[in-house]
Amino acid sequence: MAEVGGYGLVFMMVLLLLGVPVTFALGSVAIVGLSIATDMSSVLQQLVMVATQTGTNFVLLCIPLFIFMGKMVFHTGIASNLFDCVEKWLGRIHGGLLVSSIVTCGLFGAITGSSSASVATMAGILRPELKRYKYDDGLSAGAIASAGTLAILIPPSAGFIFYGVLTDTSVGRLFLAGVIPGIISMFFYCFYCWFRCRLNPSLGPIGPRYSWKERILSLKGTWGLILLFGTVIGGIYGGLFTPTEASGVGVIGVLFISGIQKKLTWKATRDALIDTGYVAAMIYGIILTGYLMARFLAVTGASKALVDLVAQWQLTPYVFLLVVGIIYIILGTMLDMFGLLILTIPFFFPIVHYFGLDPVWFGVFAVIMSEIGLLSPPVGVNVFVMHDAAPDIPMASIFKGVFPYMIMSIFLIVLITIFPKIVLWLPNMMIN
Repeated sequence: MAEVGGYGLVFMMVLLLLGVPVTFALGSVAIVGLSIATDMSSVLQQLVMVATQTGTNFVLLCIPLFIFMGKMVFHTGIASNLFDCVEKWLGRIHGGLLVSSIVTCGLFGAITGSSSASVATMAGILRPELKRYKYDDGLSAGAIASAGTLAILIPPSAGFIFYGVLTDTSVGRLFLAGVIPGIISMFFYCFYCWFRCRLNPSLGPIGPRYSWKERILSLKGTWGLILLFGTVIGGIYGGLFTPTEASGVGVIGVLFISGIQKKLTWKATRDALIDTGYVAAMIYGIILTGYLMARFLAVTGASKALVDLVAQWQLTPYVFLLVVGIIYIILGTMLDMFGLLILTIPFFFPIVHYFGLDPVWFGVFAVIMSEIGLLSPPVGVNVFVMHDAAPDIPMASIFKGVFPYMIMSIFLIVLITIFPKIVLWLPNMMIN
């Protein structure tokens, strides 16, 4: 029976290579496979059961709420003052505009949780300024596209919520586990831009000078986002509310702040609701078919066969992680983050338990590897978003520009593997 599961996986990979959407590739293989392994009535029962359980999952509710919060921040434009503030403080260093864009993407991503929204927003704001100061196209496009990946590492992150639902791991601990790696990743990106521009100032000149008064006054426009982030993450860390409750508080907060700033309009709300509906429906479809696929693999014994095979090979945990990393990089050329997680976690998670690896640590590992997938060709979602915002920059230049950031993400993986407390220190502090 395990052979049926193996054939199903091969056929699913063929569908993905042909460009079939992840939901339909997973769903068609799972339904046909389960009907072969059992019978059609059992498949229909499984479908209804999974749809009901998934649709009533309390933790899953925070995904559309956090997405709506992010979309409201994006469509109301209440984050428009964020870059202006950061640029006034950091613009005077070499490559100051790029360093400011990376920091802003990290902060903006911490509010929206959307990688593509961060890239689209920063590219729209920065492109005229970068051209005016004659920044190198490849370096600047690569920096902005890569900085957008910080949104899925710094909480609130849809990737962590997705992983937590799939593995029944605490979403609150996952959020906190991503904070320090996210800050380290942001530092790596900023240092790289500063170092390149210091070696060759023509790549990114020093920005204009601002007085201390102008810098301090620029903080005035960021109070809303600071309050919003502090309330959501501080509330989770302090145990005041769960991540799902935090998402509801975040939605109320963003409506309140945009209302005070007189940016709450019907058009912005409507656009945010429509965008949220599209993304939430896509995620729900992937989760639903992913659960069916996991049950298909369990019924056919493919998952157990894989664990037994790993045990037979006597792999060490480090070799296992190396193999997983290579698989993520390969699959990342074809799938987005959600497709990558739903396809791999049902396979890898039993082996994670077999090796005794911490599920929170592995969640951060998986999300960082998904970051690399957002940049790697030919899919490279962030690269395409950047190209849409700056069509005059060739795709080849953008892919070349993001390559150093992919290497830095791999180095971060090595770092958290050698020093796992980088990931686990903050979540363990919450427990204590």
